[in-house]
Order: sequence, then structure tokens, then C-alpha cells
Amino acid sequence: MSLKARFTEHPATVGETYGEHFLAAMGFALAMLKAAFCCAVHAILPFCFEKTGSTCITGLHERMVTNRRRVTGERPIGETA
Repeated sequence: MSLKARFTEHPATVGETYGEHFLAAMGFALAMLKAAFCCAVHAILPFCFEKTGSTCITGLHERMVTNRRRVTGERPIGETA
């Protein structure tokens, strides 16, 4: 497998270029870092960030799974023909 293919094969399976995939993945990473920080603070100070972690997970699921299926034409989990 060529070096170029190593960078472009997976992004192509989700309908993205390497650059688009890079930006999407970095967006997920930054959102998870934010959520991790908020969850760590919440562990120490339970009155802070009470819903931030679950809100972030819901938002990431929407971005990563639900919206991607709409773009690629896949059916959402549990949906039948």
C-alpha cells in the first residue's frame, strides 16, 4: 500500500478528504479534552459542570454517528427498511 493511500483510504470510506477528516477528528479530540477537563473538575467539585459530560457525549454522538449516517446514506441504528 502506498504512503498516500495510508492517509486517504479511511477518510474516503466516510466521504471525506484527508484535510476534512483531519479537521473533523481534531474537533472531536478538542471536544473530548474539554469534556475530560470538566469531568475531572466535577469529580472534585460535584456542583460544577453537572451536565457537561453527558451533554458533550450526546453532541459527539450526533456529530459522529447520527449526522454522518445522514450524509453517507446509511440507516441510523435500529432503523429498518
